[in-house]
Amino acid sequence: MYWVYTVRCEDGSLYTGFSDDVKRRIHAHCHQLKAAAKYTKSHKVCGIAAIWKCGSETAARKLEFRIKRLEKAKKLLLTESPRRVLEFFPELSEFEISPETEIKFEDCI
Repeated sequence: MYWVYTVRCEDGSLYTGFSDDVKRRIHAHCHQLKAAAKYTKSHKVCGIAAIWKCGSETAARKLEFRIKRLEKAKKLLLTESPRRVLEFFPELSEFEISPETEIKFEDCI
């Protein structure tokens, strides 16, 4: 299983990534570990905006790419309504993608 996640940073910015172990990955971002993204090493993570479960690595990569290309206002709309992901990206409807609501920020830090 793969996940695409968007995290909030203290400066109000958003970072999107994908992983096969989302808790481990968000933990790395939060603690600015070696495995963390360069971006989150300079923008402290303070919460999870949204997480989507993807049925394949291909689906996760495609979703991550599309989210990263959105302007911030649209990213915020998507994170406020993660169930609308396929409305934002209908070309991904062939893939198994669903919002993940069980993983909490506290589970990752």
